Amino acid sequence: MSVYRLLKKNVIAREGLDLLGKHFSISEDEPDPQGILVRSARINTDSYESLLGVARAGAGVNNISVDKATERGICVFNTPGANANAVVDLVFPMIGVWQRNIYRGIKFCESLEELEGDQVDGEVERQKAAFRGMEIAGKTLAVVGLGQIGVRLANGGIHRFMKVKGFDPKPVLANIHMLLPDVELVHSLDQAIGKADIVSLHVPLIEKTKDLVNNEFIGRMKKGALLVNYARGPIVNEEAVLAALDSSRLSGYIADFPTEKLIGHDRVLLTPHLGASTSESEENCAMMAVRELANYLRYGNITNSVNFPNVEVIPSDLVRTRLIVINRDVPGMIAFITNVLGGNKINIDSYKNESNGTIGYNIIDMESDVPSGILDLIECNDDVIRTRIITFNR
Repeated sequence: MSVYRLLKKNVIAREGLDLLGKHFSISEDEPDPQGILVRSARINTDSYESLLGVARAGAGVNNISVDKATERGICVFNTPGANANAVVDLVFPMIGVWQRNIYRGIKFCESLEELEGDQVDGEVERQKAAFRGMEIAGKTLAVVGLGQIGVRLANGGIHRFMKVKGFDPKPVLANIHMLLPDVELVHSLDQAIGKADIVSLHVPLIEKTKDLVNNEFIGRMKKGALLVNYARGPIVNEEAVLAALDSSRLSGYIADFPTEKLIGHDRVLLTPHLGASTSESEENCAMMAVRELANYLRYGNITNSVNFPNVEVIPSDLVRTRLIVINRDVPGMIAFITNVLGGNKINIDSYKNESNGTIGYNIIDMESDVPSGILDLIECNDDVIRTRIITFNR
C-alpha cells in the first residue's frame, strides 16, 4: 500500500485532517513531502524534490510559487467558495458600520463613561445628530469580480434593496448562472463603477490586478463613492487611495488589510484580515483542500486547480495501472503517447485528456503493469513535463 507523505503548514482545521486515512502520513516538519497543505505560509515549490501537489485552504494562491510549480508538473489547488459566506457576512456589516457612522457612535458612547444618570441621556440627545448616517437601500453597488464571493455579495445587495451591477473580465459561466436576475451584468469596468455609490473588489491577486485601483481607476468612479477591499491588499494602490480620500474624491475606504499608511486615517475603516476567519470557513476550506489533494495523490484526479485543467476518471475494477502524463499543450501529444504504448504492445483500457491552453493532462488506464523503460521513452519528448505511475492493488 502506498503511503503519501504530507507536510502541514499553518493550522489546518481538524475536521479536514480527520478525512486523511491510512494512505497518508502528515507532519509539520516532513522534509520531502509529496503533498503540502497550507493556508498563508509562503511555499517555494522548488524546495521540495518529491512534491506532486499543493492544496491551499483558501482562494488566493499568491503565497505559492505557482509558475515554478507548473514548470515542474506540480499541481496547485485552492478552495473557491469555501470561505465565501464568511467574507460576505463581514462585508455587509462593515458597509453598514460605515454608512451609519456606527464606529464613531460607539467611540462616543465609550467617552461618556465618567457621566452619571441624566447626564448620559442629555449628552446623547445633544450629540446624536452628529452620527446621522445613510441607508444602503436604494444605493448602487458595483461588484468587481464575480467568483463565489462576488456573486453572493451581488445577490446580497439585491436582498438589501440595492441596485447592483456586476463585472468580471473573464466570467465563469457556472458562477454567472447563480446571479439573481435583478443583478445587472455589465460588460465593462466603466459601466460598473461609473455611477456606483459603493464599489466592492473581489478579484484574485495576479500580475494584472496588482495596483488595479490606481489614480485612473478612481478617476472613473463616482465622486464621493465608498471603496471596499476584502480581496487582497496589493490590488489597491494605497497612495492613490489616500490622495483620493484627502481630496474627498472618495468618501471612505474599508479594507481587511491594515498597513502603516492606512492606520489612523479618519476616512479609513480597517479589520485585521478577518474575511475568512470563522470556524465554519476554516473547516470548509480544510475539508475541501484535503479532499482535493488526497484525490490527486491517490488517483491523479484534479478539481479546483489553478494551474492544471480539471479532470476526473473513476478507474474500473479491471484497471491495474494508471499512467499520468503532464505536458505542454502542443499538437501531437496524444498521438505520441499512444504510439509509445502501442509500439510496446500495451493495451489501453481508457484515455482521458484535458487542457487549459497551457498544460495538457493525460490519464491513461491499463489492465496490466507498465514495463520498465516506458516512462523513459515518454519523457524523452521535450514537451513532456512529468510522468507518474499509480498502481491499484486489486
